[in-house]
Amino acid sequence: MMRQRRIGQVMVSAIGLGAMPMSVSGHMPDEAQAIRTIHAALDAGVTLIDTADAYTPTGGGYGHNERLVAKALATYGGDTSEVLVATKGGHTRAADGSWGLNGRPEYLRQACERSLVALGVDVIGLYQHHRPDPAVPYEETIGALRDLLDEGKVAMVGISNANCDQIRLAYDILGGRLASVQNEYSPRFRTSEPEVDLCEELGVAFLPWSPLGGMSQARELGSRYAAFAEIAAERGVSPQQVCLAWELARSPVMIPIPGASRPESILDSVRAVELELTDEELARLG
Repeated sequence: MMRQRRIGQVMVSAIGLGAMPMSVSGHMPDEAQAIRTIHAALDAGVTLIDTADAYTPTGGGYGHNERLVAKALATYGGDTSEVLVATKGGHTRAADGSWGLNGRPEYLRQACERSLVALGVDVIGLYQHHRPDPAVPYEETIGALRDLLDEGKVAMVGISNANCDQIRLAYDILGGRLASVQNEYSPRFRTSEPEVDLCEELGVAFLPWSPLGGMSQARELGSRYAAFAEIAAERGVSPQQVCLAWELARSPVMIPIPGASRPESILDSVRAVELELTDEELARLG
């Protein structure tokens, strides 16, 4: 069994699968490959899959990625009862494919109902607010999530792209029931360090999105980033594995969700749970 970490009261694999790349126009795989990728993740012990209603290749449509995840789970030959599907609402898509925001309580309720249908479930395991909407007071948005939680529409609530003040506000409004925060975090993007520390203080899971940011150019990004490639070469592993192992070592609440659209990608990523970096290696990585 893969090493596990906690989201709320649920134990999940220490590395999850970010499903977004399977629904990005221009380089998305065909449905068969996408399902093979999800099945490969499940075979490897992944029990956390992250999606969103707005992950869709066409503007104005919702639920493409959610339906893909649901189909993969339904066609998997093994037990999926322990798999936590985390989805998000609050981003909108226009007909031209552009992204917008809608944090109004009535919209989030509508989005949640739509996601329940797309995922084919009665209760969403983890429902996350996708991004703060400057036009709507944050307490109103989080109040809507609290209502969905109280009504049993969702089992757990998370937030995404939030700063420390917003995390504290959400934690208070939810009565300490905030399960997760999903912010960008990687060797290239480290400005979420205060949010990681706050999540650890509060016992809230931190799910870094784009956790492999910059690794494909690790040798060209300067000394700090080159260290990932150097340690990878010394250990006989990929720079991506070193990156994820570094994140796992950063905090016990960290659960990376690397995106993948090929089985080979997620299988490489999950091997990071077995990679224990030394204190000297962590110092080199900064």
